[in-house]
Amino acid sequence: MTDKAHTTVVIDPVTRIEGHAKITLHLNEAGRVEDARFHVTQFRGFEKFCEGRPFSEMPSLMARICGICPVSHLIASAKACDQLLAVRIPPTADKLRRIFGLAQVVQSHALSFFYLSSPDLLLGMDADPASAHIFGVFEKRPEVARQGIRLRQFGQQIIQRLGGKRIHPAWVVPGGVSEPLSAENRDAILSAIPEAQQIATQTLEWFKSTRENFREEISTFGNFPSLFMGMVKPDGGLTFYDGHVRVADESRKIVADNLDPRNYSDYIGEKVESWTYLKSTYYKPSGWLDGIYRVGPLARLNVADRIGTPLANQELAEFHELQRTAALSSFYYHHARLIEILYCVERLAELLEDPEILSKHVRAFATPNAFEGVGACEAPRGTLIHHYKIDEHGIMRWCNLIIATGHNGLAMNRSILQVAKHFVNGEKIDPSMLNRVEAVIRAYDPCLSCSTHAAGQMPLRIQLVAADGRIVDELVFPEG
Repeated sequence: MTDKAHTTVVIDPVTRIEGHAKITLHLNEAGRVEDARFHVTQFRGFEKFCEGRPFSEMPSLMARICGICPVSHLIASAKACDQLLAVRIPPTADKLRRIFGLAQVVQSHALSFFYLSSPDLLLGMDADPASAHIFGVFEKRPEVARQGIRLRQFGQQIIQRLGGKRIHPAWVVPGGVSEPLSAENRDAILSAIPEAQQIATQTLEWFKSTRENFREEISTFGNFPSLFMGMVKPDGGLTFYDGHVRVADESRKIVADNLDPRNYSDYIGEKVESWTYLKSTYYKPSGWLDGIYRVGPLARLNVADRIGTPLANQELAEFHELQRTAALSSFYYHHARLIEILYCVERLAELLEDPEILSKHVRAFATPNAFEGVGACEAPRGTLIHHYKIDEHGIMRWCNLIIATGHNGLAMNRSILQVAKHFVNGEKIDPSMLNRVEAVIRAYDPCLSCSTHAAGQMPLRIQLVAADGRIVDELVFPEG
């Protein structure tokens, strides 16, 4: 809608993302966009829910943060709890956690690409909003829609075979995992890998063939210099489970390397704004605003030297040829996401063929031996950090969560401003303009339920709305 009196365009809600948000575009008298803001309008507050709970409950409780990426929270939480126990988990448990996390990345990336963003890519940015959804894709390209469903199903079925259920599994526990992998489930997963790999390869080839159709979007969808952050292995290779943090600039020059996730507060600052519940982060050495960085698939491929599996390595080399510098356009998140799916499928095969993968020794037992623990991993959307403090009884006294989507907060705001300035004309607003503003947010694939932790900032607004749309009563806290 357009508020002519205040020259503000409001997109509410932002569609085809996880969670609830709106976008406001502020126009000048000439109808040109001067400012833009991405408002996350929901509040969860999981950090406070944790206080007073036994630390052993944390992985299962943290999985409830999100229905799309529960495994990532399970893993980060369990790793923090491993530090509280001061144990080294069994090697097979380490491998099984990695398998669990890779399956999570596949299903989440498939959801983002096929269900949420493929309507923009297949039907076009100018498509009628009434048909710009997965059913519209089914109608135009049923084979692509089916492939997306099959690929997501592949990831979810692995999660179910290992964890017992597809959503909110409690299989990852402090000290390892609760049950070993059976030969039957291993063989079933291995038998599904060829189809998943074929879908990933075909989708990548299709996407690369369509890039020329989106030259204007590529040049304006968050195409600006920034830092990039992600975890890498000691050899600089891509990792999702364990590693150190690396920061690179727009030329892919390494700004900082070998950063310990446990010391995140030395280099990551957190800030909240009065107009959103999203807790944004920034690179401390550069300061607020100048310290803008991006995480997730695009960032991981920009900071990684290699991937480590044959087909994905080849794709990464081609990806690095897109620009002489880092791939800067956030439109390339889609491309990076598909490369990561291919890597995950290849890596799953390697891990499942390990002779030790069926070992029954999958958990280390101990009582708390430390009062503080930090667990980190790469979630589908970026670096995820869980930081816990407990008392002598193992009761949670404090929790801080650095969520992947929060890392991208500043970049998402800058991206919608860039897109809006290019496409939106206040003299005549049409759906295709506003869809492009939304589409750049979808490229980041934000998970807003995970990221809303800025307690006590944006006022809580409760409205009583009549059947005809009239606001009958309204309460705002805090008042004034």
